[in-house]
Amino acid sequence: MTMMEHPRTADAKVVFSLALVHFIGDFYVSFVNPLLPVFVEKFFLTLAQVGLLAGISRLLAFVVQPSVGYLADHYRTRLFVLGGPLLAIFFIPLVGVAPGFIVLILFVSLGSIGSSMFHPTCAGMVSTYAGRNSGFSMSIFNVGGTIAFAVGPLFITYYVTSYGLGKSPFTMIFGLAVMALLFRVIPVPQVEGLENLGFIGSLREVLGKVWKWIVLIWIVMVLRTFVAQSFMTFIPVLFAREGYSLVSIGTMVSLFTLAGAMSGLLAGHLSDRIGYKPIFYAAFGLTTPSLYLVLVLAGNWVYFSVFLAGFFAMATLPLGVIMAQELAPRGKSMVSSLMMGLAFGTGGMMIPVTGKLADIFSIRPVLFFLAIIPFLTIGLIFLLPEKKLKHRQSVI
Repeated sequence: MTMMEHPRTADAKVVFSLALVHFIGDFYVSFVNPLLPVFVEKFFLTLAQVGLLAGISRLLAFVVQPSVGYLADHYRTRLFVLGGPLLAIFFIPLVGVAPGFIVLILFVSLGSIGSSMFHPTCAGMVSTYAGRNSGFSMSIFNVGGTIAFAVGPLFITYYVTSYGLGKSPFTMIFGLAVMALLFRVIPVPQVEGLENLGFIGSLREVLGKVWKWIVLIWIVMVLRTFVAQSFMTFIPVLFAREGYSLVSIGTMVSLFTLAGAMSGLLAGHLSDRIGYKPIFYAAFGLTTPSLYLVLVLAGNWVYFSVFLAGFFAMATLPLGVIMAQELAPRGKSMVSSLMMGLAFGTGGMMIPVTGKLADIFSIRPVLFFLAIIPFLTIGLIFLLPEKKLKHRQSVI
């Protein structure tokens, strides 16, 4: 079947609006990690329970995305794009008034489900409106989420320090105002001509002969996520135990993700010119030493090392998504959900293992062990397909 040609120029209004959806949804989800030390103190949590809370959040925010991606490729509706962020905006701020650990998990779970709803649909829409600059447009969309994870922790830690955890429900006012604006500008998503196919039939139609490459990219993304999210989950707990303030910890989390936003833009720009694999080699090769710096440097050098670690660990996030979309252009939402959703969720589900090991061996040696994984992943990156997929024959 002949692939539809993309327009040469991007629709900047739509791309930036989708990036704003990404920002506002992830802004609220980002409250969870930096507040983990507060939850530990309030509910007397073990590290295994911390890992369970983080793992459930990742599971529901990402693993359920393939089902949403399937629906988004079949039905023209803005329900996922607009309804998803509303769930996160409403339920995540309620964690401040949760009376116990079970209710805390419930609020985090409902907010995380909201996060899972908009990611695959928005990512699929980005490539539709990206023109010829698919890598850079996807990076702009990704920046919306990474900036959210950069400023969200800083905002919520300052807010809770100033006003108390019980006042967190008032933070939903900002999100509701932004959603009122987005309701007026977000277009209805296009469908991919898969309406008459079931879930398995859609997978066969979408993946076809490229499924091995999709699986390989997915494995690389899972390993990247597992290591990055393990550090994001347990670095706040580690440094809280070592005497850093809640605002300092929020700053670290923000620096990690802000660096990822910057490197994602740079990686997307360069990938449109030199290809994906050189970016993957550089990012994964330098992630390991930068993570070790986080664990060995002390004092104010911690902030520099956290920024450096985020810069390399987060750089390839948009590339895995757009790479899969180019390999399987008829199921953009579905393959986006595999890379942004299932990969993130699978990596997130492994975090309780990190927590259990940290209970046994303590946090620092476990993170030392995990830091080597990105370097070892380079062997898998060697097998990835080359970047210039958009210039291949347009017949599949």
